[in-house]
Amino acid sequence: MKIGVLAVQGDVREHLRVLSRLGVEAVPVLKPSHLAGLAGIVLPGGESTAMWRLMRTTGLAEALKSQLDAGLPAFGTCAGMILLAKKITNWPETFFGLLDIAVERNATGRQVDSFEERLTVDGLGEVPAVFIRAPLVRRVGEGVEVLARWQGQPVLVRQGALLGASFHPELTGDDRIHAYFLEICTQTKPPQEAATRLNGEIAP
Repeated sequence: MKIGVLAVQGDVREHLRVLSRLGVEAVPVLKPSHLAGLAGIVLPGGESTAMWRLMRTTGLAEALKSQLDAGLPAFGTCAGMILLAKKITNWPETFFGLLDIAVERNATGRQVDSFEERLTVDGLGEVPAVFIRAPLVRRVGEGVEVLARWQGQPVLVRQGALLGASFHPELTGDDRIHAYFLEICTQTKPPQEAATRLNGEIAP
């Protein structure tokens, strides 16, 4: 199984290491051609606006949106969750707009306010979580499952093949949340199978 990690900006290497430890082929994704054959993609932490700007310049934003629309599983952590969210409460635009949540950027404060907590995750038990300028989920749609909360706020959510985390599981040495995402990828048809056929061709 091949899993991509969006590699335009952010903590890419850490996610690649975790995925490699879990025994899958982990590849950086920098341009549209790198999406070929992926069973899923991780959108890492970083700076969401910078990531989006860089993706737009290469055409990766449009190509990845097509794949996500066709059913490609995605795991967004921190800024990656912001990229997936349908609404950002303190920012005037949205990015992919697929995960039915409203998020607040930098809700836990500045870089110096970073902290680590232990969260109770449905089906996994107690899991360590690192929060760095973390977004918090302020609203969830009807089809969104809340898997973990911090101080009453959802911080790990799932909607179908989309998984979003406010925190950085790749920094803890505990690989269970990534393994949970790989289970989602295994259970999901590849985008080329899920895409609608038009005029005898598979839509992108």
